[in-house]
Amino acid sequence: MSVQKQSVSFTEAAYAFARELVEAGEYPNVSAAVSGELAKAKAERDRERSLLEAELERRLALPLDQWEPVGEVGTVTDGARAHLAAVSARS
Repeated sequence: MSVQKQSVSFTEAAYAFARELVEAGEYPNVSAAVSGELAKAKAERDRERSLLEAELERRLALPLDQWEPVGEVGTVTDGARAHLAAVSARS
């Protein structure tokens, strides 16, 4: 495994958390703590993505008459549209 050296900045809270992990003996230093916690976060995202994909596959395998409604046809995308409008307004 290659190592990439990179200078990064942390908020006080993030740095304090990394130091706590080191002081608790979970990691030998802050660099290892950051790398280890990023690896854990990636593993969790990968796990969540796998679960979502499995659920989508399960639902897509259902016959059409067994599909569950997700809402009124006209309102299915209302939440997404409102979010996009709010993001656009902030820009």
